[in-house]
Amino acid sequence: MALVNMILLLLTFAFVHHQVAITEARLDVGVCYGMIGDNLPSPAAVVQLYQRYNIGKMRLFDPNAAALTALRGSGIEVTLGTLNKDLPSIASSVDAAKTWFDTYVQPFMSDVKITYLSAGNEVVPGDLAQYVLPAMRNLQSVVAGYGYSGLQITTVVATSVLGTSYPPSISTFSDAARADMVGIIKFLSSSGSPLMINVYPYFAYASDPVNVRLDYAQFTAIGTVVQDGSLSYPNLLEAVVDAFYWAMEKEGVTDVDLVVSESGWPSAGNGDFTTPALAQTYNQNLVKRFRANAGTPKHPDRSLGGFIFAMFNENQKPAGVEQNFGLFNPTGTPVYNVF
Repeated sequence: MALVNMILLLLTFAFVHHQVAITEARLDVGVCYGMIGDNLPSPAAVVQLYQRYNIGKMRLFDPNAAALTALRGSGIEVTLGTLNKDLPSIASSVDAAKTWFDTYVQPFMSDVKITYLSAGNEVVPGDLAQYVLPAMRNLQSVVAGYGYSGLQITTVVATSVLGTSYPPSISTFSDAARADMVGIIKFLSSSGSPLMINVYPYFAYASDPVNVRLDYAQFTAIGTVVQDGSLSYPNLLEAVVDAFYWAMEKEGVTDVDLVVSESGWPSAGNGDFTTPALAQTYNQNLVKRFRANAGTPKHPDRSLGGFIFAMFNENQKPAGVEQNFGLFNPTGTPVYNVF
């Protein structure tokens, strides 16, 4: 999650608490299905859990064959990622990308509803960043060759791609990320695909609770917390999303939508900052925010959707909060109720 960079950037958006319940039966957002645990349910049981709770979208971080097999015929919309380590090969040629696609994705296209294919996760900036754009181009060629018009190619980035970022209207891409991001967003503009972003208000709050208001981080503030010119921000997530819109606009790209590919709040691992009640409040309000089909102050015309991180507490992640982002225990029981 590129935690240090994310914390520093989210802190720039910083600044009393009532809980909003979700009563609707349908969760019209996605949940990330991570698998870094040795006690998790079988993929078939996981798919049944998504269906039981009417979770219609799943993000898979890699093309896990058992998970994709379990998804056959389920109707669940899947955002599927490549492994970061596979990017150099996929980027090397269209033929190499086709080999990867034919091995990992094509066998499931007839009865798994794969809607997005992400070339890497949080790769920019970094050593593998140079491979993202050519990998996206090659995968787009493969998908177009098959005529899969409903499958869009994208990538997932963290807030670490932003440099100047507060207030949102002066946001830019960082020097380390800019060259790669400009190429990526221009590709997305030409292909009509969204950019996926990971946004975690929790880390800003936990790092500086004096200056980062809990109500601003948790969608519970009454009225405006941050005023940016004519734009009013009642919550941190919308400010971060708009920072991305402003950064893209400064590069001449105004028609790329954003999808929140990860956001969540841990229920344990960092004392009073990570209680089940706080996690429940954040995720219930995140669901409500996504289900409202509303935009942001900068782009009220663009519905903002996304994914909660994550489906399960994963015991093989680093100790602490990383093990406690799950909505469910490995037994399949809720850590707390969201839907």
